[in-house]
Amino acid sequence: MSEKFTDDIFDLKNDRRLSAYLYRAGFGCWLLYIVSGARFMQSFSLYRTDFGVFAFFLMVAGLSASMVYDYYHQPVEFAQKKKWLAISYLVLAGLIYFLILHNEPVSVDTLFGQGLF
Repeated sequence: MSEKFTDDIFDLKNDRRLSAYLYRAGFGCWLLYIVSGARFMQSFSLYRTDFGVFAFFLMVAGLSASMVYDYYHQPVEFAQKKKWLAISYLVLAGLIYFLILHNEPVSVDTLFGQGLF
């Protein structure tokens, strides 16, 4: 049983299980992001931003993995997902820059005051 489970999981061209597992893990991290804002999870509220960024990263990785399968088996869906993948990468890069690397709270005044837009 376990041999069949791991036999073709990394064969992205012919098997889409890995992308489904990445989506599910991303959804789980998103649920952790939501729950960590609750009062009874105050000890984990420090990691709330990390949960959110990691959830988004896992979902983008799942989309990337599913696109390999779609490239070979469903070219119409691949063409549509290609646009969303580019947008997802840009949003992920923005999240990582502003929330993790920039290391300052983001507000509208600081964005417009620095001349970024």
